[in-house]
Amino acid sequence: MSDSRMSGRISNSRKPHILVLDANQRSALAVTRSLGKSKVDVSTADSSIASLAGCSKYSLSYHQYPSPEQRPADFLEWIEGTCSQYKFDAIFPTTEITSQLLLMNKTGLGTCVLPFPDYQTVMSLADKGKLLTSAGAAGIPVPDYRLFNKAAEVAVEEFTSFPVVLKPCLSRIWTGQGWINTSVTMINNREELSRTLDRTDYLQRYPFMIQAFVPGHGAGLFALYDSGQPVAYFSHRRIREKPPRGGVSVVSESAPVDTQLQEYAEALLTRANWHGVAMVEFRVTDRGLPYLMEVNTRFWGSLQLAIDAGVDFPRLLWEITAGQAIEPQSEYRIGQRLRWLLGDLDSLYLALKDRDYSARQKLERLVGFLTPSFGHFRYEVNRWGDLKPAWFELRQYVKDLVR
Repeated sequence: MSDSRMSGRISNSRKPHILVLDANQRSALAVTRSLGKSKVDVSTADSSIASLAGCSKYSLSYHQYPSPEQRPADFLEWIEGTCSQYKFDAIFPTTEITSQLLLMNKTGLGTCVLPFPDYQTVMSLADKGKLLTSAGAAGIPVPDYRLFNKAAEVAVEEFTSFPVVLKPCLSRIWTGQGWINTSVTMINNREELSRTLDRTDYLQRYPFMIQAFVPGHGAGLFALYDSGQPVAYFSHRRIREKPPRGGVSVVSESAPVDTQLQEYAEALLTRANWHGVAMVEFRVTDRGLPYLMEVNTRFWGSLQLAIDAGVDFPRLLWEITAGQAIEPQSEYRIGQRLRWLLGDLDSLYLALKDRDYSARQKLERLVGFLTPSFGHFRYEVNRWGDLKPAWFELRQYVKDLVR
């Protein structure tokens, strides 16, 4: 049994109580609704006074904690005190920062369980340099790349083929005192490469890769594992995104799992003895050749779509954590759709103001936004049985517009 699981089953004398962190994330709202419907007591927490998931009727209580990004030591002190006071059975973080902070400081959790493998295992997938090295050893296709420990190691004149992608090994870098946010950059020529290396501070001190650009489209595979064994897979396709040319999905649809991608993901996750949820991202060329890009070791933005389609990842993860026996799940509804309404509105606005979109393309986007959808279609935040999160999101959206 993995050390991330409970030793034995939860006592039947009381309902389990789970704390969901990062409550302003849409994924946290999906987790809260899922667990609340599963007869589990759910409390939510974030660094703001109020939050998206904290407004849900399934959140029995909401707590405000110090910012884990700006005040990590205070956040960890708050976690230790809160776990001691409320005796939570488990904590479900939904961002890299909170999950990695907790994994680095598990002694402060007491008996509260964190449904992850150990920190080293998480970082073996979250660190893109380590990931691609491991994937190559497992026979999984990866783009051509070169690893560097710092910018001074790069001989710019050696790069003759562009574009390339400059990609830090970590999207969030823990310095020991705080966090550095990094970003991926498309580089079109040597001048851009030299300028980016010179002007980006964290590239002077932390590892990164320069990777061949793979034309094509993104494809994600979502997975749940129990101590190295697969429990469930799920896949979707993005219909509209924000930004429109590529970003987070604002309208998505459940799709069949690609057997080739599943084979690669399974080889990678089984090799890592993975435990918990993961999103394995690929880039697929126009010829259908997949290349591994990265692994997100946490819940993902469109989690609610999987739940609506019949793969309830938060509930399944809790059942595994509680030591319940569950059967692997391979079937779900294909063609289930999910729409993040305000995200779709932002996407429409960005498309209409984009000078590279033709008048016809802009009209098509407008018609697509306004056309009603029927059948297996649901809104991500707006739910008739739980409306307060939608009102909260709308108020925040309006506040941001008038600032």
